[in-house]
Amino acid sequence: MKPTLLILAAGMGSRYGGIKQLDQFGPNGETIIDYSLYDAIRAGFGKVVFIIREELRADFEEVFGPKLKGKIDYDYAIQGFQSYVPVELGEIERAKPWGTGHAMLCGWEQTQTPFAIINADDFYGLEAFQLVSDFLNTSADDSEHTLIAYEVKKTLSENGTVSRGVCEVNDEGYLDVVTERTKIFPQEGKIYFEESGELTELGPETPVSMNFWGFKPSVFPITQTLFSDYARNNYNAPKAEFYIPVVATHLIKSGLGKLKVIPNASEWFGVTYPEDKPTVQAALKKLHEEGKYPNQLW
Repeated sequence: MKPTLLILAAGMGSRYGGIKQLDQFGPNGETIIDYSLYDAIRAGFGKVVFIIREELRADFEEVFGPKLKGKIDYDYAIQGFQSYVPVELGEIERAKPWGTGHAMLCGWEQTQTPFAIINADDFYGLEAFQLVSDFLNTSADDSEHTLIAYEVKKTLSENGTVSRGVCEVNDEGYLDVVTERTKIFPQEGKIYFEESGELTELGPETPVSMNFWGFKPSVFPITQTLFSDYARNNYNAPKAEFYIPVVATHLIKSGLGKLKVIPNASEWFGVTYPEDKPTVQAALKKLHEEGKYPNQLW
């Protein structure tokens, strides 16, 4: 069966100041998601699941439904504040979704095959989609998953600090540790992350996670157990978030799974701040001019 693509699109865009999932960046008004969809189809994916908030569903159907009809199966999964929360906790009061790990869990019902999961506001490039598709189509071990890694030097923003999952990879090419660093930035030709007021240098080719993962369906019940415990411990913390790296770390430490780190030399670009938009627009325009994408995607 062809793999499924899950797209994390329920975020609030607090730093961006709007719904960047649906903002227009391409020369013909394309969203960043349009390029991910186009590349996923070329790489052999068989289905797309948009993980969204309920209030975005009509807009997503209007924007993407006509483009995808007849080209690839698609569905929606709603990331609600109560989704997969233990019933005994009652009504949960939150202002934002529970995070990327919870979002992935919310796509369980719509996902019957090995799957990749990505951010809605990141441009990953065709190579990344082909690499993860090939892995999902050839790996026969239900406990073997993957992470598409980027060089940190290719993932920075000129307009502020960025958050990245810094990876430590063992000699066999599997992930040992992924550590979320929330303040990474370039300075005087070097790259640093800041933590507790101290700066630590990162090598420019340090592999980092851009939230492009490939999982087998065996990850879902494990994620559900982890999230249930997390929700019980954080039900009264409205800003607490349950991230995919928490799931990855548990798989590794428990011996329930392993994650093959697949290097990817592509240039990444994405939108964190409003000031990032012109840079993304220029990069997409250049890709069209170079023939990497047709004048009209759809």
